[in-house]
Amino acid sequence: MVLFIEYPRCSTCQKAGKWLREHSVEYQDRHIVEDRPTEEELKTWIQTSGLPVKKFFNTSGKKYKELGLKDRLPSMSDGEQIALLATDGMLVKRPLLVGDGFVIPGFKEKEWTEKLGL
Repeated sequence: MVLFIEYPRCSTCQKAGKWLREHSVEYQDRHIVEDRPTEEELKTWIQTSGLPVKKFFNTSGKKYKELGLKDRLPSMSDGEQIALLATDGMLVKRPLLVGDGFVIPGFKEKEWTEKLGL
């Protein structure tokens, strides 16, 4: 069983959810805005993913642009970036797939297939 963190109105999330169902992957669904990730969860997930914090930002989102994060992030520490991510689910890249020993931000079919052993 994996944790599928999504924003239901997001077309990519809808596509990813359909893909999970088509591949008979058992998952627990979590709404990224109503039940946003905590700082502790984000720290753990980022560490598990092996990716830089920036990869967890929804860089194409309205909120990201409104806050001018493209220019602000480079001068922020990882801790500050994670704290900011935890304030608003709309800042977090979605969907997030969290499994045993892996975390993948965004829907990358090839990567999901490999990590899920399909």
